[in-house]
Amino acid sequence: MSVKTESVYTGEFLVSEGNNTISRELVPLAANLTMKPGTVVGKESATGAFKPLDPGASDGTETAAGILYAAKVTDASGGDGVIIARLAEVVDSLLIWPAGITDEQKATAVDQLAGLDIILRSE
Repeated sequence: MSVKTESVYTGEFLVSEGNNTISRELVPLAANLTMKPGTVVGKESATGAFKPLDPGASDGTETAAGILYAAKVTDASGGDGVIIARLAEVVDSLLIWPAGITDEQKATAVDQLAGLDIILRSE
């Protein structure tokens, strides 16, 4: 029998969020991206577009600014997507972090998310 592995579903990483949609924000996304729900994102200073967190960058995306709510693929012109921007509890193990992120960089990003009132919880 073959084994199937399911990816994270839209919003599956959420434990709780604020009433109505106070936790969510519709934001511009950078061009040519393929992202899954739970991707930790940063915001480019120059363009205001969001893309995956990059701790080694110096364009604003080195700072955690939210978590992508639903899978999103953008084309050359970018697109819009929904992020969890504030007031939420999330499952740490379901978040998608950049490849090669160090423990220190992750701790910094967790602190930045906590500054947005996004709290990580263990399962």
